[in-house]
Amino acid sequence: MANVIRAHELDELNEIDLEAKLREAKEELFNLRFQAATGQLESHGRLRTVKKDIARIYTVVRERELGIRTAPGAEEEN
Repeated sequence: MANVIRAHELDELNEIDLEAKLREAKEELFNLRFQAATGQLESHGRLRTVKKDIARIYTVVRERELGIRTAPGAEEEN
């Protein structure tokens, strides 16, 4: 995960892909925190970026639960 995840990019992912992306981001955050604790972290800004990516993923998941966003392939009922 080299760059910022945009919300519209997350809209294109299904639930399984979102969970995988969330798992990757949490693993990266753990590794970055470990590097920060041991003094090996070179880019402290990356910590903030990964935290925001995790928050974006949680937001998309919650909005889908509430019906604000629709999952890809889901048909809207009118």
